[in-house]
Amino acid sequence: MSSPLLRRDVGFAQLVAYGLVFIGPAAAVGVFGTLDARSGGVVPVVYLLATLAMALTAASYAAMSAAVPSAGSVFAYASAGIGRRTGHMGGWMVLLDYLLIPSVAYLFTGIALHSVFPAIPVWVYVAAAVAITTALNLAGVSVTAKVSMVVVIVEVAVLLIVLIAAVGVLITHGPVRGWLDPLTGGSGGFHPHLVLGAVSIAVLSYLGFDALATFAEETKGSSRVIGRATLVCLVVAGVLFMAQTYIGALLSPLSTHELQADPSLQGDAYYRMVDEQISPVLHTALALAKAVGAMFSALVGQAAGSRVLMAMGRDGSLPRVLGRVSARTGAPLIGTLVAATGNVLVSLWAAQRADGLDVVVSIVDVGALVGFTLVHLSVIGYFLLARRGETRSVFRHGVIPVIGAAVLVVVLVNSSGLALIVGGIWALVGAVIMLARGVGRAES
Repeated sequence: MSSPLLRRDVGFAQLVAYGLVFIGPAAAVGVFGTLDARSGGVVPVVYLLATLAMALTAASYAAMSAAVPSAGSVFAYASAGIGRRTGHMGGWMVLLDYLLIPSVAYLFTGIALHSVFPAIPVWVYVAAAVAITTALNLAGVSVTAKVSMVVVIVEVAVLLIVLIAAVGVLITHGPVRGWLDPLTGGSGGFHPHLVLGAVSIAVLSYLGFDALATFAEETKGSSRVIGRATLVCLVVAGVLFMAQTYIGALLSPLSTHELQADPSLQGDAYYRMVDEQISPVLHTALALAKAVGAMFSALVGQAAGSRVLMAMGRDGSLPRVLGRVSARTGAPLIGTLVAATGNVLVSLWAAQRADGLDVVVSIVDVGALVGFTLVHLSVIGYFLLARRGETRSVFRHGVIPVIGAAVLVVVLVNSSGLALIVGGIWALVGAVIMLARGVGRAES
């Protein structure tokens, strides 16, 4: 008797909603002050370049998701394009991403709600958020798709209300900075080296769009739907990021020089702009939308992690019990529970430490960057070296992946020392598991 399969219940619009919920339509709000200081005041330009850089990765995801439509995502792509052992390591490294990003999101939700209702400890909110999102994921993809659609509509609506109100302020009172200052740097000038340095931070705002590939076996339509949804998600996020940071720069009561001189002002610079220049009510609405949105961002991350675990278990790269799918809901049963356990352990550990959020955030990007790089290399291996696929293009399957991988390597080597150490330890554990299970032994 064959085991139950994932159900094809996800459409194009729902895929885009998944991606935007995971990224967060207002993700740029939290890093606006940091990027304004580091770029010399040209945050919209930083996000334009970051969008173009991530478009290279999205193009490689589109190519591989069409050729290898598997829930395993990086694991499946690297296995097909490079080899089983590289596939195992790619899947293992991206699991670090899907473990830590939801943990950060849960912790952010807990901290935000604790600030409103301080009588309840942060860890209680975290545990409740994990329980709610895990229950939704276990209910099946059709349920989570509908919930994600509602959440992203609410998040975008709140953001648009803030931006429209800001435009009203600009029309009535004019900008604090010059109209072109967010694009040119104003009197401080435009400094390419500062901009490129800020891009390496801004690309991390897009972490999450890759999760769409893990729903390949649950998507209705052709295998190219994943790629189209990924690109649309990236463009929509990029436009929203550029719009919110352009308006934020025009109305910011803090100058770029002030933010550079006092890093403690950077974290809430955008919220301060909304509070002082637009409306304290909209400040609260934006903060709550981001807090609630973070919980559902974690939902998508947990769902993506469960599907990678399922694919790796199904293929024998990890214990096969992880490949179990619920016959009733069509959800990866054991994979979801394992992902949830990892999420709750990390987030509750961090909730007990004063520096917990900072520690987890500092290491969150390594798994994703390694995974993205392997996707680029998989395109080269699959289409050009192994000469698979119906059509091959030196530009799409060679030039784009090489440039995309180079950009990611630059960002990766500039990650924090702690991030690289944790990433190295995680990779070592993955290698031990690979050798213990004899993954790819027949290829040797």
